[in-house]
Amino acid sequence: MGFAPGGASDIVARLLQPELQKRLGQPIVIDNRPGANGNIANEVVARAEPDGYTLLLGNPGPLVFNPFLYKQVPVDPAKAFAPVTQITESPMVIVVPAKSPLNSVADLVSRAKSKAGGLSYGSAGNGSSMHLAGATLQMRTGASLVHVPYKGSGPAITDLLGGQLDFMPDSRSTTMPFIRDGRLRPLAVTGDRRVADLPDVPTVAEAGVPNFKVTTWLGIVAPAGTPQPVVKRLHEAFSHALKQPAVKSRLEELGTYVLGSTPEAFARAMDQERQEARLLVQQTGMKIE
Repeated sequence: MGFAPGGASDIVARLLQPELQKRLGQPIVIDNRPGANGNIANEVVARAEPDGYTLLLGNPGPLVFNPFLYKQVPVDPAKAFAPVTQITESPMVIVVPAKSPLNSVADLVSRAKSKAGGLSYGSAGNGSSMHLAGATLQMRTGASLVHVPYKGSGPAITDLLGGQLDFMPDSRSTTMPFIRDGRLRPLAVTGDRRVADLPDVPTVAEAGVPNFKVTTWLGIVAPAGTPQPVVKRLHEAFSHALKQPAVKSRLEELGTYVLGSTPEAFARAMDQERQEARLLVQQTGMKIE
């Protein structure tokens, strides 16, 4: 996986690891290859033997957006991989400091349009899901929003709490402790439905931005050319692991939905997101040097 140990992706991988080992009868080794927004791990897996023994745990950055954000990527994820399953989907939440005068998405958009220089938001880095959510909000509303990338959401949250940022789209697993203790106020969730842990918080679409949906997700892909019977067996193993009560309850604690989609459904979902990603990058000018 293209992320460092200890993050949300790594937590999910280690949660699934024992169930996959039992189901497949093989040891599962987690190989963290962080860097270049996932491109390093992409290249390692794309060049591996297509025998089902090397898989990639990825998210929208390396599997969808990177070819449009970088001038050049080592492999094209649309061609280099055989989809196995999308394992999770996680809506984010747009939050503001408790002392902020912004009480809704409408307030945020109105203020961003009227304030000289617009409003600032932080993210875990260029090309992160938080960056994509902010850029999509800017494109859909015409609001002036200034992206401030950080090396992780932790430092960004610190500056948000300190008033150096105006708002932030971020994962619920990161923001919920601050929402519960009253230091952050949620304005909206970024998925297409409300979430159980914030039932009174509207979606961005409900708050006045039609058809808005930006979520982060995790999925499994194998090298292109992996035989279909192997892909099917891998999908069945992940599907079984995701149905285990301990796995499901832990993922719910992390604020994520369990999917376990078929390879075909996962392929269609990524194709659709790639079309949207191309348009988003063109219209917002997002890029990674």
